[in-house]
Amino acid sequence: MSSVLPRVTPRRLLPPEVPALRLSAVDRAATHMLASLLLDYPDAAWFGRLPALRPHIDALPSAISEPLTSFVDQAEAAGEAEWQRRYVVTFDLKRKCSLYLSYYATGDTRRRGVALVTFLEAYRAAGWEFDADDLPDFLPAVLEFSARADAATADAQIAGALLASHREGIEVLRAALEGMSSPWALVVRTVTQSLPPIDAATRERYLDLINEGPPTETVGLSFLGQLPPFRPVSQEAP
Repeated sequence: MSSVLPRVTPRRLLPPEVPALRLSAVDRAATHMLASLLLDYPDAAWFGRLPALRPHIDALPSAISEPLTSFVDQAEAAGEAEWQRRYVVTFDLKRKCSLYLSYYATGDTRRRGVALVTFLEAYRAAGWEFDADDLPDFLPAVLEFSARADAATADAQIAGALLASHREGIEVLRAALEGMSSPWALVVRTVTQSLPPIDAATRERYLDLINEGPPTETVGLSFLGQLPPFRPVSQEAP
C-alpha cells in the first residue's frame, strides 16, 4: 500500500528555551540600552558609536557580553552598506521579523491602533515624552525606556509590564532570527535572557504565533498616521 501524504502540516516545535539570567538592575539596564542601540538602523552614526559601546559590553556578564561582542565584530567586518542591506532584508521584508511589538498580536488590523495608543499611555504614565520618527511599539524604543526607567520607581514596573505583555512577540522574533542564523539573533537572545522565564500559557501562545504568524487585514490603518511619533527620553531638570 502506497504511503499517503498528510493533509495537515504538523505544528513546528518550539526552539530551545533560553534560560533567564540573574542580572542586577544595573546590568539589566545596560543590556537593554545596548540592545536598543544595536537593533536600530545601522546608519553612519550607528557605526560610529560601535567603538564606544565595546567597553560597556565588556563590563557585562560573559553570557551577555560574548554574543554582543560577536555581533559588533560581524557588523564591522561586513561594513556599512552590506549591514544596511542585511538589516532591510531581515526586518522590512519578513513578517515574523518585525521590530514593532504590537504587530505580533494584532498584525495589520484595526486593533493595532488601540495597541499603539496603549504604548503611548504607558510612556506618559511614567512621565516620559516621545520625540522620534518611529511608532511607540518599536522594540529599540521600548528597550531604551526600560533601560532609563528608575528601578526604584513605578517606571520600572511600567517598562517591565510593556515587555511582559509582548513577550510572545519577542520570542517569535528570536525564533525567526535564529532560524535564519541571523546575527541579530545574538542581540535579541540577550534581551530574552534578561527577562523572567515564560510560563506554559505564554509558550502556547508563542507556538501559535510561530505557526500562524501575525493576524492580517487589509483595511483600517489609515488613521495611524495621526499618532505623534516619539522616543522615550529621561526627564532632566532645566
